[in-house]
Amino acid sequence: MATINLKRIDDDYQFVTTDEAGQSLTMDIPVDQGGHGNGVRPMQALLSALGGCSGVDVVMILKKQKETIEHFEMVINGERQVGKEPALWETIHINFKLKGSMSQERAEKACALSMDKYCSVAATLRAAGATITWGVTIL
Repeated sequence: MATINLKRIDDDYQFVTTDEAGQSLTMDIPVDQGGHGNGVRPMQALLSALGGCSGVDVVMILKKQKETIEHFEMVINGERQVGKEPALWETIHINFKLKGSMSQERAEKACALSMDKYCSVAATLRAAGATITWGVTIL
């Protein structure tokens, strides 16, 4: 069982979450919403989780294929529903940027396996109604 401990650390909206291994994440909301902007916004943390989940998958797949990864980066853009509360992620696009020994085809296959089969965060977001698209750029 995963356990996250969340503590409020200021008089407004800044929180620190800590997992069972002691790893922490600071969250806050922007100044224009009453926060101090001293942390990741919660919904952006969800996009970060998507990137982390898929990133682990893609690197693991490419390593198993004995590919050399010189550079790995993802740019994740998301649009939330407008005029709804809660405002869920509606569309998400990921651009995987890779440099190394892999071909375009191998990189795309690794990303497809992650996005369509292995990434639990992507599956969770899709179950909530998000449309996730992606592309691969070989640097």
